[in-house]
Amino acid sequence: MKLMRILVSAAISVLLLFMIACGNGSGNGSKETTSPPAKDVTKSTEKNSTTSAAQVKIDYGLYCSKECQDALTLKATPDSIKGKVGFAIASLTFTYGTALKSSTEEAAKKYFPNMELVVGDGQNDPAIQSSVVDDFISKGVKVLIINAVEKDALVPAVERAVKAGIKVISIDRTVNTKVITTIKANDLDLGMAVGKYTVDLLKGKGSIVEIQGSPSASPTIDRHKGFMDAITSSPEIKVIASQSADYDDAKAMKVMEDMLQRFPKGQINAVYTHSDNMSIAAIKAIKAAGRQGEIQVLGINGEQSAIDSIASGEMTATAVYPVVAPMGVVAAAKALAGESMPDFIKLESPVITRENAKKYNGTTF
Repeated sequence: MKLMRILVSAAISVLLLFMIACGNGSGNGSKETTSPPAKDVTKSTEKNSTTSAAQVKIDYGLYCSKECQDALTLKATPDSIKGKVGFAIASLTFTYGTALKSSTEEAAKKYFPNMELVVGDGQNDPAIQSSVVDDFISKGVKVLIINAVEKDALVPAVERAVKAGIKVISIDRTVNTKVITTIKANDLDLGMAVGKYTVDLLKGKGSIVEIQGSPSASPTIDRHKGFMDAITSSPEIKVIASQSADYDDAKAMKVMEDMLQRFPKGQINAVYTHSDNMSIAAIKAIKAAGRQGEIQVLGINGEQSAIDSIASGEMTATAVYPVVAPMGVVAAAKALAGESMPDFIKLESPVITRENAKKYNGTTF
């Protein structure tokens, strides 16, 4: 009997120890399998979010070289870019101006969701564009992108912006005062490239009519100078007339009609214009006069309409002046982030002819 009580007591003790051991093991196992994975997932999500923001790839197109892209490399993450940016466009009456506006707005929306971009139209009038800049100052923009109507007339407005603590970026055209960077193709190079091509085309001899852009605009000045510098090496090539048409289609067509009246058949070998829309207008006047077989037409900008015209054999050549987008808005992002840039960022400007027109099809505006 005594032996039986001892055996029952021992059995109860073993059973109690077994139950305690199982309970402790179950609790420890629960902590080990749930808490650490939950913590790791949170860390992973944060890391992936930061990485994806930093790795947004900006499409610069064909005309921003490696050097250009290096100058515009953004160290900050795109979604960290916050602030108001004012964009003062020279004129929305030009094809280039409308392309510049739409491309810049698209790039800002695509790459910088927290940037506030406001756009103003200078209407090709320095006084109106100066008012646009003053309006931006009153609205508290942090960065001003300016596509200046005229490089000297906009100086006071730009200096007022700088005095107000606004960082200024000039694109497409220069402004004759200090800004943090200027982004554009080199208009002297463009004029020179078309001039050299014209010399080869005419085999060093011929008469040229020049249709210029807006007086006092930096592209007009430089595109004229570059072209003249290129043809001076060929004394038998002469610019027999040069007249402004303000980058306007209707004015260019009227200028060309007058030139065709002034210089009868055989007296004009080539027409050089400062923009492709003026080249297309000149071609219309030449065709209406029945003189398309005798006159070569060359321009600048590389507009899609010009590429199509070159491919069809109506227009002879053009030098590409790229739309400064997304380059301008990326520069604005860098300015908002306090990142430095070179004083000048140059874009590429190849000459398009019938031989290479296919390569550049769909790459411009």
